[in-house]
Amino acid sequence: MGNSYLLGIDIGTSGCKVALFEPDGTVVFQGTEPYPTYYPQPGYAEQNPEEWWRAVCVNLHRMFKQAGVQPHHIKGIGVDGQSGAAIAVDQRGQPLRNAIIWLDRRSDKQCAQLLDTIGSEKLFAVSGNPLAPSYVTGKLLWMQEHERHLYGQAAKLVQCNSYIVYKLTGRWSQDVSQGNGLHAFDIAAKTWDYSLAEQMGITSELLPEIYECCDVVDGVTPLASSATGLAAGTPVVAGGLDAACATLGAGAIRPGEVQEQGGQAGGMSIVMDRPVANDKLILSCHAVTDRWILQGGTVGGGSLNWMRREFAGDADPDFFRQANEEAARIRAGSEGLLFLPYMAGERSPIWDADAKGVFLGLTYEKTRGHMARAIMEGCALALRHNLRTAEASGVPIYTLHSTGGAANSALWTQIKADVTGKRFKIASSDSATTLGAAILAGIGTGIYRDYEEAVGRTVRMSREYEADPHHEPVYARVYDIYLETYNRLKDLFPRMGW
Repeated sequence: MGNSYLLGIDIGTSGCKVALFEPDGTVVFQGTEPYPTYYPQPGYAEQNPEEWWRAVCVNLHRMFKQAGVQPHHIKGIGVDGQSGAAIAVDQRGQPLRNAIIWLDRRSDKQCAQLLDTIGSEKLFAVSGNPLAPSYVTGKLLWMQEHERHLYGQAAKLVQCNSYIVYKLTGRWSQDVSQGNGLHAFDIAAKTWDYSLAEQMGITSELLPEIYECCDVVDGVTPLASSATGLAAGTPVVAGGLDAACATLGAGAIRPGEVQEQGGQAGGMSIVMDRPVANDKLILSCHAVTDRWILQGGTVGGGSLNWMRREFAGDADPDFFRQANEEAARIRAGSEGLLFLPYMAGERSPIWDADAKGVFLGLTYEKTRGHMARAIMEGCALALRHNLRTAEASGVPIYTLHSTGGAANSALWTQIKADVTGKRFKIASSDSATTLGAAILAGIGTGIYRDYEEAVGRTVRMSREYEADPHHEPVYARVYDIYLETYNRLKDLFPRMGW
């Protein structure tokens, strides 16, 4: 299939990534264009949707210049994006204000009021998710209360990938995998619960039409063609949630397969063939039709970066290699040193914004290698906590497909396998998220017959790791201490703020 390409666009928290793929998953081009996050008040976090679009255009012009690809050879476009970004647009499609993104915490009061009026049981029964400020729902309620005039001008309420799809096609859409952002989305039926939406003050006209992630919304408009260099008429699919697209791009499409993200914001996405809700985790539709994912998120993945910055200096290019070598010489369990990886509070399953990072068991005998291994083990213990929480709801877990920077460390991946008792696979490509978006475009345009064929053609595994049974009793004991340490310290953490 010469001269056929698929384009993936990722609207992330720190910037826009664009990647162009051949149908066999070969990367032709990758580019990233940053944009700022604005913090107008404590607890507020916003981004400008027009800056997302500018970043898309800059990336695409760079792609055409550097890759030498003809626009008409791009057969389909998929867009993924960060969760929980609330965007109100007017009749002309113009954003009425900055997007309120997932990091924003301003809607605590509105969430509490909604729980009083509707009740957590009904909201959870429909959406499969607890109510929290990170979701879209609370942000819209905040706008209703504090920006009534602007909210009254809204023609549609959308999320980030839907906004970019609109800029490309001129049509509004709501993909199913981002539906969990709004608690009026019935996650089992994959439809809007209009009655519940009305109770929240959200009229049906404000909610876009729902699409499967691989559904073609429309083609690139002449206006978007002029702005981007893309060929007018190029099909654009609805796309989806970044975590769902990363799960697809990592090859996790069957029940019991898990995408494990080992980066600054770590996490997991467990593939299921039915929606199983757990109030300690996050439920969403998978990008794969008739699949769901149960997600957990942690913050400890950047702890080794912190260690390098503070004890070696950012400029030390050899730190990670040395830290791996030193950590590898330390026995399992870090010889009595434990690390709680709560360096920015913690997300699932404890959801404790006051939690702090802790080294427990420091002595004069402990070395930098002990600390590096304890950090790796602490992040693995957080992953085990999330997996065990999901398994307690009856969700089967078999194999984890790792992506992100931590997957480059053979030692760290082996530690994760030993701590969790699971098998790990490492994909050869580090472009899982944009690849997932591009696969959706390939499904929607018929380049791939189905998801099995798409993953078989595009996703290649470079390494596998099995748990070492000799380490099982050590990590079972360490895991119990890990849980007990947090439970004993959690009441102290709020008293330590400055």
